Amino acid sequence: MAKKRIVIALGHHALGTNLPEQKAAVIGTAQVVADLIQKGWQAALVHSNAPQVGMIHTAMNEFSRQHPGYTSAPMSVCSAMSQGYIGYDLQNGIRSELIRRGIYKPVSTVLTQMMVNPYDDSFYNPIKKIGRYMTREEADAEEAKGNYVTEVPGRGWQRIVSAPRPVSIVEIDAIRALLDADQIVICCGGGGIPVLEQGSHLKGASAVIEKDLAAGLLAAETDADVLMIATSVANVTLNYGTPEEKPIRHMTVSEAEEYIRQGHFEFASMLPKIEASVSFLKSGRDRKAVITTLDRILDSVDGRAGTCIE
Repeated sequence: MAKKRIVIALGHHALGTNLPEQKAAVIGTAQVVADLIQKGWQAALVHSNAPQVGMIHTAMNEFSRQHPGYTSAPMSVCSAMSQGYIGYDLQNGIRSELIRRGIYKPVSTVLTQMMVNPYDDSFYNPIKKIGRYMTREEADAEEAKGNYVTEVPGRGWQRIVSAPRPVSIVEIDAIRALLDADQIVICCGGGGIPVLEQGSHLKGASAVIEKDLAAGLLAAETDADVLMIATSVANVTLNYGTPEEKPIRHMTVSEAEEYIRQGHFEFASMLPKIEASVSFLKSGRDRKAVITTLDRILDSVDGRAGTCIE
C-alpha cells in the first residue's frame, strides 16, 4: 500500500526569530515530524522565513554601507540564503531525532525557485515590509534605485516589496523524485525564491511569496493527501477578535469560499492559509487541509483537533 503524503507549512513559531531561538525551536519541530514519519507518513516541509530574510537583508545592506567594495544583496539572494541556513538546522534536527528513534531516512533541503507572473498586480502594489528602519535620506536613496519605501510613524521608513502569487515550482521534478523515494524534503522555504522567466534565464524578482500559498501549490503538485498549516492558533475562527468570535472545527470548500467573500479572514495572516487550502482541495479528490498549532498536528491528522477543510 502506498504511504500517505503530507505537506506541512511551518510558521515562525516553529522556527523562532533569531539564531538561538531557531536552534531551540527546531528540536520541538523535529519531534513532531519524526512522530509523523513513525506513523508511516511521507513528508515535505515548507517553512516561513520573514524574520530570517529580514535579518539577512539588513546585515548585507549594513555591510555594504560600511565596506564600499561590497554591494548589498538583492531580495532573491537573501531568500536563497535564508532557505539554506533554515534548511540546515531543520534537516539536521530531524535527522538526529529520527536516528535517536532508530529510523534511518535521508532528509534533504532543496533550494527552490518559484515562478511568478511578471504582470501580477502585486508588482504595482507592494505591501510586504522588509529590512531595517531608515532615515528620510536613506529612503530617498532606496527610491532612487527604483525600490519602494513606506513611512512607519514614529520609527522612520522601511522598504516594501511585492508579494506575487506562485505560478509553478522550478525544482518540482527533483522534489517529487525525493518524495517518491520515501525521503523527507524541506523545500519552497519562505515561499520559494521568486523568479521571472526571461528566455532560458531565470531572473530573481524583488519580492516575497506567501509560504502558505507555496505550500498549497506544492501539495497539489506532489499529489499530497493532506496540507497541514501550522500557525499560532488552534482553530480558524469567524468574527476574530470580537465578542462573537467562534472557532470552526470543519468547513467545506464552498463554506470556506463564502467566508472569504464575507471578509472573515485577515488579509495578511489567515486569508492566505484559507486560500491555499481551497486551491489545494479544488485541484484533486480525497484530500483535506488542516489549520492548527504545531503541538496539535498529530491530533489534527486524526481529526481530533484543528480546523479541517475538505
